[in-house]
Amino acid sequence: MEFSLTFLTNNKPEKLNMGVTAKSVWNNCLLFIKDNIQPQAYKTWFEPITAVKLTDNALSIQVPSKFFYEWLEEHYVKILKVSLTKELGENAKLVYIIKMENTYGNKQPFTERIPSSNRAALKAQDVDVPLNNKSPELRNPFVIPGIRNVKIESQLNPNYSFENFLEGDSNRLARSAGLAVAAKPGGTSFNPLLVFGGVGLGKTHLAHAIGVDIKDKYPEKTVLYISAEKFTQQYIDSVKKNNRNDFIHFYQIIDVLIIDDVQFLSGKTGTQDVFFHIFNHLHQNGKQVILTSDKAPVDMQDIEQRLLSRFKWGLSAELQHPDFETRVSILKNKLYRDGVEMPDDIIEYVAKNIKTNVRELEGAIISLIAQSSFNKKEITIDLARIIVEKFVKNTKREVSIDYIQKIVSDYFQMDVDTLQSKTRKRHIVQARQLAMFFAKKLTKASLASIGSQIGKRDHATVLHACKTVDNLSSTDKQFRKYVEDITKKLSV
Repeated sequence: MEFSLTFLTNNKPEKLNMGVTAKSVWNNCLLFIKDNIQPQAYKTWFEPITAVKLTDNALSIQVPSKFFYEWLEEHYVKILKVSLTKELGENAKLVYIIKMENTYGNKQPFTERIPSSNRAALKAQDVDVPLNNKSPELRNPFVIPGIRNVKIESQLNPNYSFENFLEGDSNRLARSAGLAVAAKPGGTSFNPLLVFGGVGLGKTHLAHAIGVDIKDKYPEKTVLYISAEKFTQQYIDSVKKNNRNDFIHFYQIIDVLIIDDVQFLSGKTGTQDVFFHIFNHLHQNGKQVILTSDKAPVDMQDIEQRLLSRFKWGLSAELQHPDFETRVSILKNKLYRDGVEMPDDIIEYVAKNIKTNVRELEGAIISLIAQSSFNKKEITIDLARIIVEKFVKNTKREVSIDYIQKIVSDYFQMDVDTLQSKTRKRHIVQARQLAMFFAKKLTKASLASIGSQIGKRDHATVLHACKTVDNLSSTDKQFRKYVEDITKKLSV
């Protein structure tokens, strides 16, 4: 059975450009959709779809089942319509084709036509603000639809304060800049303030501390903390519900906006675009923007240049690994806050052996206290040794794509620029393929992200590279040695 469904419009069909095919239109739609939904959702609901034909302004797409069509209509009708309108104009139509077994034995398949907008229209009526209202209240993405007053919760954690963010050589600049911003938000040259550094070094803690201090000093100021991931989700939701402008307006009334892990905006062009407009408005109106990231602006991949240049307007302050004295102070402060006493030699032993980050440091001391209290054991240096050994052993260093490229480049005695270049010289191509292979194997990055970071290639190139490495490893003895050597270097 064939099942078709179309967007209904009253306009006459527009003429399409020559050379435009169903596949090309659908591929362009997919690019837009991919940028605005979660990767897993895209893989589940859009990858199985195939474009069948293009007639006038009607695109026919084949979906695996009726349930599939119903799910798309319920959850993704807005984004489908937006993407199709971008490609085919206002009078675009979408036709779903569902191939089903005919259990009734009719030789001829039949076609049903149902208006596509029947469910979406119902969903759009969630708003209970009078339509005639000349100044309707702004929608707050943090509250359930239907709540009329905009009541903005700061989303700050009061436990993260400057009092328990201990100063050391590793964080002095960032901490001092944070205090200056908290004393005069939007009134310093540190706007935006970008705090960057490795995992567990206190970026989120410092961001919260600045926000908490501002709320103490200026209770009337609107402060909002949000992760970049949640910001992206809210934006996607606003596109689905067709209230993108409300979303932008909401963020434009914030006095101090704190965005955590801004590197997650990487590759999300739609979200970057909307953040660009919000950022500009806030900055021009003397509002404070605070950002955190796991890397410096210069090392951020797949972030638009116009955004990166704005990140560099203010101050970029790095949080480094804490030195021994700072680590001891952190542990003593943690024990003091938890009301636990511990001999100095044990504190120093833990501080000497766990150097990576503050989160692991505090985790080790918590494990030590737990072991002591639950097993009714005295806290001794031997117990500390057992805990720390287990802790350090189980801690794996996160491997980045940049690090993989450096290791591979060093192994083949070339620089990273050569590895990423367009040259087709055999040894450089093989090095590049190996870098892509290990990036796919050791990181969670998508094929597209790996390709863009290793010489601005597409996902198909990365896929081909991985297959080539697999094939050569099983047939070429010398190449297999390359793989084994680099594996050892990356596992150190």
